[in-house]
Amino acid sequence: MAAQKKIPLRKCVVTGEMKPKREMVRIVRSKEGEVSIDPTGKKAGRGAYITLDPECILQAKKKNILARHLKADIADAIYDELLALAEKEKQAGHEA
Repeated sequence: MAAQKKIPLRKCVVTGEMKPKREMVRIVRSKEGEVSIDPTGKKAGRGAYITLDPECILQAKKKNILARHLKADIADAIYDELLALAEKEKQAGHEA
């Protein structure tokens, strides 16, 4: 009887849903206050997870959710990058 491997779950800061870590992307604020997207999930700093869904990302932008969680200003470029990443993920999902 093989033991089932535990799937790490993370909570989306927008929807509040618990999802597998692989389905989400981490946004991190470094000690210097620099905000960036962390695809590896290993960067040092304060992190917030968001579901890779365009609606979710736009809602986070509209309600300023990431800025509140990370206690830092989020540049529009970060949201644009997230939307591009979500679109790329969506395309990869359709091909599989």
